[in-house]
Amino acid sequence: MLKKELQYKIDFKTKPLSSLGKLEKLALQIGTIQDSLSPVLNKPTIVVFAGDHGIAKVGVSAYPQEVTHQMVMNFLKGGAAINVFTKQHHINLKVVDAGVNFDFGLEENLINAKIAYGTKSFLQGKAMTETQLQQCFEKSSEIVNELFENGCNVIGFGEMGIGNTSSATMLMSYLCHLPIEQCIGRGTGLNDEQFQNKIAILEQAQQFHKNMDSPKEVLQTFGGFEVAQMCGAMLSAYEKNILILVDGFIASNAFLVAYKMNPAIINNAIFCHLSDESGHHNLLDFLGAEPILKLNMRLGEGTGCAVAYPIIESAIAFLNNMASFESAAVSNKD
Repeated sequence: MLKKELQYKIDFKTKPLSSLGKLEKLALQIGTIQDSLSPVLNKPTIVVFAGDHGIAKVGVSAYPQEVTHQMVMNFLKGGAAINVFTKQHHINLKVVDAGVNFDFGLEENLINAKIAYGTKSFLQGKAMTETQLQQCFEKSSEIVNELFENGCNVIGFGEMGIGNTSSATMLMSYLCHLPIEQCIGRGTGLNDEQFQNKIAILEQAQQFHKNMDSPKEVLQTFGGFEVAQMCGAMLSAYEKNILILVDGFIASNAFLVAYKMNPAIINNAIFCHLSDESGHHNLLDFLGAEPILKLNMRLGEGTGCAVAYPIIESAIAFLNNMASFESAAVSNKD
């Protein structure tokens, strides 16, 4: 019944029917999630999970593995793109060490959820143990619970981890049943020779790992600690009825695993942008998802969430503050 009331409220604002396009769909979705005709966005937060990958040591990235911890330090110092955009749009930012190959010590503003100093290479076995995967879910649930208890009802998900496009490619290939060529991208900017090498390495891994149907097993085999924690956090956010903002290729693959575990999570998800990573379009098609933006971005870090957030705010603003034909004494069409 509420959904019909929301649609009525949207339709009878002082505008032609459906003339606010995607904003109307967002308003309906968020109002439905919150079971409210006047939804609100409280303490928006982007959580950036960082972790290292064993697969990075065999040349699947244009950048060395040290960049992961260097970028985490950049986040903490406020110098990265995600810092700029979250500050611009008044979004809280949390940075999580899910499994970086570095000792940060007692860094202020860094959430220590380290599982290990990076995953193992999935060329020779599974990236993590069952115990480690369970720890990822437990630690990420604690992070979401704390945000929820502090009043947050909208979380964007970002990541940092050299090698994680390879991890995400494997997740997508197995869970969407697509060949690697339809999932893979150039990640950090591989040249043609490096890109062909990346394809060969991932096809080699695919030959090693066969007959996997369980999304948790696929995540254990190929996921990074940051990807696994992001997946667990999304599932926890859904349990708390929090609005889930999904970033680009990596975050969407973490969401894919969560979706395979609980398909109802799609109801709480807003896909913020279409990444320039070539596999992302196929993944969004698989999920039946319509992204808000297409800006040729492929940075990660949750930047797509931060840039899209003002549009989400606009959807709530028109729903709550725009006059209706009746209240404004404006004649509607016949």
